[in-house]
Amino acid sequence: MKMSKKIIAVLLSVLFVAGVFAACSSSSDKPEDGGDAGKVKIGFICLHDENSTYDLNFINAAKEAVKTLGLTEDQYIIRTNVPEDQQCADTAKELIDSGCNLIFADSFGHESYMIDVAKEYPNVQFCHATGTRAHTEGLDNYHNAFASIYEGRYLAGVAAGMKLNQLIEEGKFTAEEAKMGYVGAHPYAEVKSGYTSFYLGAKSVCPTVTMEVTFTGEWYSEVKEKEAANKLINDGCVLISQHADSMGAPTACEEAGIPNVSYNGSTVDACPNTFIVSSAINWAPYFEYIITQTNKGEAIDKDWTGTLATNSVVLSDINEKAAAPGTADKIAEVKKQLEDGTLHVFDTSTFTVKGETLTSYMADVDTDDKFTPDTEVIADGYFHESAKDMRSAPYFDVDIDGITNIDQ
Repeated sequence: MKMSKKIIAVLLSVLFVAGVFAACSSSSDKPEDGGDAGKVKIGFICLHDENSTYDLNFINAAKEAVKTLGLTEDQYIIRTNVPEDQQCADTAKELIDSGCNLIFADSFGHESYMIDVAKEYPNVQFCHATGTRAHTEGLDNYHNAFASIYEGRYLAGVAAGMKLNQLIEEGKFTAEEAKMGYVGAHPYAEVKSGYTSFYLGAKSVCPTVTMEVTFTGEWYSEVKEKEAANKLINDGCVLISQHADSMGAPTACEEAGIPNVSYNGSTVDACPNTFIVSSAINWAPYFEYIITQTNKGEAIDKDWTGTLATNSVVLSDINEKAAAPGTADKIAEVKKQLEDGTLHVFDTSTFTVKGETLTSYMADVDTDDKFTPDTEVIADGYFHESAKDMRSAPYFDVDIDGITNIDQ
């Protein structure tokens, strides 16, 4: 049956009005928490790829965040294997050319290039993990973020201390032989803060523990990290942890039958007999936050610090096969103390420096080229790490008694 031109015109008019009404309804029904998901396109810049436990942690969090907020596949781009050089700036510009109005980079060495591009593109928001300069640069569109991972490291250290106690009780070694090893990438504050908090967690339950640290000079080198772990094992270390990004150290531990505490994700599948637990920063809450703020057209914090309370500091499932009995209950007990403020990781009564208790310490918070100490960070009996009124990235760089750098 044929319709007249007049009837067709009326129907088209009705359909047009209905379409407009539906569009208006869709706009008014946008998610209150996430803002208008159509406003944002985010580009993620990663130093390595999925083979790096560090970068895989960011990539998984990015995918989780965009899924939670309902972003479509054309609203985010993940670029991997972007080195800490001019290629970072070039990649950021390519992402902007692809329509991104929010850029995130995941490695410390990306910072200067991100800042340069932020100055060139004031209408694009730039966010950076582990950086130190957002609070001093004075740019409205450049932001740093980190988390109180030292609390997660401390909890992982508690698990390590529990394991040491078990092995001492079993006669595997004496209390005086309870020596841990730690594979670090670089002797930066971020790494020192991490291994010191790990050590203090272990010491809180195994008072005789000592620790040796060695550095590879690279964030990701499976060969060097495995060699470093083996060096520590051969030097008498009976448990190994790390702040480096490959499976090198965990693999060395599994082959040697040495307990291992990893970082940035469980290694239980590859190391079922030796993996105890892993601490990690969960970046999904931060990604959801910056996407939501951008959608709403609202400001992003200059320096954002995730915590246990924001679910930004997490532990993997405990491998009961390798962990000491009672580990889960002990971690839950200590976590509660951290959350309610009755326990502070860097309580100055729990460690010494050259035999003395720290009562004052000037840290390099407002970073300059000479890393000049500029801020008093000890108050109320503890070192205030990643404090909200200071900066998110770690600045704990104190060499405490009980930890030895075997490279020196």
